[in-house]
Amino acid sequence: MRQVNSESLASAARSSAVQMVHAGKASHIGSSLSQMDILAVLYAGAASVTPERVKDPERDVIIVSKGHASAGTYAVMAHAGFFPLAWLDEFCANGGVLSGHVTAGVIPGVELSTGSLGHGLAFGCGIALAAKLSGSTRRVFVLLSDGECDEGSVWEAGMFAAHHGLSNLTAIIDRNGLQSFGSTELTLALEPLGAKWEAFGWAVSRIDGHDHESLKAAFAADHSRPAMLIADTTKGRGVSYMENEVAWHYKTPDDEQLAQALTELASEDA
Repeated sequence: MRQVNSESLASAARSSAVQMVHAGKASHIGSSLSQMDILAVLYAGAASVTPERVKDPERDVIIVSKGHASAGTYAVMAHAGFFPLAWLDEFCANGGVLSGHVTAGVIPGVELSTGSLGHGLAFGCGIALAAKLSGSTRRVFVLLSDGECDEGSVWEAGMFAAHHGLSNLTAIIDRNGLQSFGSTELTLALEPLGAKWEAFGWAVSRIDGHDHESLKAAFAADHSRPAMLIADTTKGRGVSYMENEVAWHYKTPDDEQLAQALTELASEDA
C-alpha cells in the first residue's frame, strides 16, 4: 500500500477529492469529505484487504453503499494503491475510468456498483451469510449515508442480519445530519437512531467519525451479532465554507474556492 498511516491517507485523499470534483465539474464533495476518515481507517488496515488481494476469496469486503460520494471513495482507494493515482485526474471525464457514482467491474477493489441508495447493506448481508455458512473468517463492512436510512430496504436488511446472527457484518452510518435538500431530521426523523438498531438486534456503538483511534477500536471490537457504528461526522469536513452547509451536497467549487479549500486542508494537516 502506498499509505499505511490512516491519518496520512485521509489527508492525501481529502485534497485529491476536492481537486477531482473541481476538475470534473462534479458534485457530492460534502458527502465525500464526511466519510473520508472512516474509509481511510478501513483501507489503512482495519479491513483485511489490500491491492494484492482484490481477488482473494478470503479478503474482507468493503461496500460503499453511499455511492454518490465516489470522489472520496476513489481518492482513498487510489492513495491506498488499488489503482493508479493518474486515474483521479480524469474523474467524471469523457474516456475516464472513474464515474460520478461508485462503479464495480473495471475498478480494482470496488465490490458493488452503488448510487441508487438502499442496496449496499442487503448485498453485504448476502456476502456475510455466505461466509458464515462456508466457515470463512472474512468480514464485511458496509458504509451507509444517514439519508439512506430513509429507504425501507435498509431496515429489511437490518432484520435479516440480526435474524441470521451475522456477527461478521459491520455497518457504519455516516451521520453528518444532512441529505440532498436539508436536515435529515426535518426530511424524515431518524433519531433515536441507535435505539432503533438495538431494537432490531444489532450491537450499536456511537462514535466520533473523524477520530481514527475510536474508529480503529470500534472496527476491532468482537461481537456476537451484527455491529452498527453510528459515526457522527461533519459534512464538508476540513473546508470551512463547506462544513454543515447543505448546498455542498451538489455544488462544485470554482477556482477561488478550490484554492481556499486546498489552503485550509494543508493548514489543518500541517
